[in-house]
Amino acid sequence: MSSAVSEAVSDDPLGRERSHLTASRAALRAMREDAEALDIKDVTANWVNAAVLSHQIEERIKALADLSHTPLFFGRLDYLHAPGAEQAEGAEGEQFYIGRRHVHDADGDPMVIDWRAPVSQPFYRASKNAPMNVGLRRRFGYTGGDLTAYEDEHLSDPTESAATSKLLQQEIERPRVGPMRDIVATIQPEQDEIVRSGLGGSVCVQGGPGTGKTAVGLHRVAYLLYAHRERLARTGTLVIGPNRSFLHYIEQVLPALGELEVKQATVDDLVAHVEVRGTDDAPAAIVKGDARMAEVLRKAVYSHVTMPTEPVMVVRGSRRWRVPAYELEGLVRELLDRGIRYGAAREALPQRVAHMVLVQMERSGEAPDDRVQDSVARNAAVKAAVKTVWPPVDPAKLVLRLLTDADFLAVHAAGILDEDEQKEILWAKPVRSVKAAKWSAADAVLIDETTDLVQRTHSLGHVVLDEAQDLSPMQYRAVGRRCTTGSATVLGDLAQGTTPWATRSWEEALAHLGKSDAVVEELTAGFRVPTDVITYASRLLPYIAPGLTPVASVRENPGFFDVRATGGTDSPDAQVVGACEELLRNEGSTGLIAADARIPVLAQALTAAGIGYLSPGEETTYETRLTLVPASLAKGLEYDYVVLDEPQAVVDAEPDERTGLRRLYVALTRAVSGLIVTHAAALPRELA
Repeated sequence: MSSAVSEAVSDDPLGRERSHLTASRAALRAMREDAEALDIKDVTANWVNAAVLSHQIEERIKALADLSHTPLFFGRLDYLHAPGAEQAEGAEGEQFYIGRRHVHDADGDPMVIDWRAPVSQPFYRASKNAPMNVGLRRRFGYTGGDLTAYEDEHLSDPTESAATSKLLQQEIERPRVGPMRDIVATIQPEQDEIVRSGLGGSVCVQGGPGTGKTAVGLHRVAYLLYAHRERLARTGTLVIGPNRSFLHYIEQVLPALGELEVKQATVDDLVAHVEVRGTDDAPAAIVKGDARMAEVLRKAVYSHVTMPTEPVMVVRGSRRWRVPAYELEGLVRELLDRGIRYGAAREALPQRVAHMVLVQMERSGEAPDDRVQDSVARNAAVKAAVKTVWPPVDPAKLVLRLLTDADFLAVHAAGILDEDEQKEILWAKPVRSVKAAKWSAADAVLIDETTDLVQRTHSLGHVVLDEAQDLSPMQYRAVGRRCTTGSATVLGDLAQGTTPWATRSWEEALAHLGKSDAVVEELTAGFRVPTDVITYASRLLPYIAPGLTPVASVRENPGFFDVRATGGTDSPDAQVVGACEELLRNEGSTGLIAADARIPVLAQALTAAGIGYLSPGEETTYETRLTLVPASLAKGLEYDYVVLDEPQAVVDAEPDERTGLRRLYVALTRAVSGLIVTHAAALPRELA
């Protein structure tokens, strides 16, 4: 591996690369100006077309924005010319600059190739053993938006030994301030395989801290939008995260890759049919989140259907048409046997009754058409019969009745939930109405399940579900309803499950999601967490996830790591503040993570010391680089440096020890460059 930096050389290759960057930026600017100059007055037939086209042009203009601190290209591929080359797009002497988006010159010739294009794939996959018809791979180093270095790897040169890319290591370890950034320049071969997997199949990625699973999921969305844009434009894409702080942290990744149309939400957002104002204790939440509740709800919904006992008499003019009760019962049983949704069956029943009337009319010599059938279906007698036999169901009212009416619950939970489980979910006091109820998050999921039993939930083309290990079976079902006709990317780490109902196995979770055929991939190479930190945190794995493969850090920099007992002349809180001040002298962001109950005390100590701080989800700046993080919100976030306060308090804050140790594992693995653990109380014995 050879390297060149900004020192002058005879033919100034760095200067030529800078010139190409300047020309590429000018070409991108011209592409944007062309889009801004488009005149649509003569090509739109009406205001609707004009509005749609105007929106598309606006999105195109946004996608062509040149982000000054984001490198336009980060690599170059020089192809060989060889018979039977693996990469057919490459030709003799051709060079391709690999970047975040496609850029072409005035003649339409490419100046930068989108990283998702097939010709770019060898940038991530080629190696000495499998060069993929690439002679040279060049990586670029940047300071801000300025190209300052390059590094060459001659894949076809047998005399050049393989070595770790210094620029790649620097990019992985570069201090971070602000939201999560893309990893498009550092995607590894095993990650690239997942990113480029097809739209038709679902993928589950098990990855420990720092393995890049979240970034892989987001880049897979970007890749699928590139490869299947027209289809996904129709069906839609969605990224689901655990909380708003997490979504805010990741929200700039896809726009930086030129993708602006991907929606983001939490599971709570998806099921927001009612206002959530209450909470469940753990035993009640576990029962409500159990997949068996789906059958309880199904039985309760369809219990409203009753078999007809009276005929229907339809009067039209001077004629009367009678549909006997036994024929009506046959229609009802047929609809029940077909298993279609409650609401769809209810809408179909009047048409079925009307069809029977039309058959009688035809037998009597009349020639009714579809308008007559629709008229009969709207007949008052038919509507009254349908309302009696197949009444409307309000999902929220039904769930409210299940949770407040012990007899109603007992009938429909018989043989599914035992008596103790039924008592756990019954509310102690009656509630006047749906609006007056203090619904919990788990209740909202039950209402969503019931809503889907009544009317089909809209399905998207692709859904990314991050931090999936914390979902209950009923929450998995809620997400699965959003991609029944599409595919999913499921991301998580079984060792980081911090809910009492946390996922026990991906096979079980995928079954609840409705994606049992998904491929499970495991990422074990750690790019974010330093070696010393992940080694320390991995002491917990035998207790929280036996059998799970520990993350192996590939970082050359071992990172800064220290465990400090607080006490002595200074108060423990003052020593925690001192540790924060020490880390803030370094470049990058710092997170102070503590048990939720400790947050007010530490906030007061920071304020007294004159140190400004942010809350999770607020964007760090160069002036304010410290974030005070409750342990319950730390999942998915990362900081260059972390101070972890009182590990035992983090464990004790959870309802059981295993969940507490998992929460501690999450908190220990948020650091990218350094970690200080401070404790006045004894450390958990598992860390000894």
